[in-house]
Amino acid sequence: MPEPRRTAGNQRLYSEDHLKRLAFIRHSRELGFLLQSIRDLLKLSDDPSRSCERKDRIATVQLKEVAVRIERLAMLKTELEPMLQQCGHGRIAERRVIEVLADHSKCVSH
Repeated sequence: MPEPRRTAGNQRLYSEDHLKRLAFIRHSRELGFLLQSIRDLLKLSDDPSRSCERKDRIATVQLKEVAVRIERLAMLKTELEPMLQQCGHGRIAERRVIEVLADHSKCVSH
């Protein structure tokens, strides 16, 4: 990212383009993109005449990661719902939270 200008007091002065890039970076991180993928996407956006091939590869990898996360979250939901229904408002000794969440045998590997 280009270095922003500075005031006489050495504070950064961000342009609208800087703010858009920073928002893109923050949102991409929230969505789980790797920093290198974000860098690559920013470089690609700086050269709009390039082919979409690299962007499509980055998006395909990210889509696969999203699918894995969705599957893992669905399995977690499947495990937590019955656990909560069975336990009701009983005692801690009757709740198997640690045992259920410690069982990684149903986890999807990357």
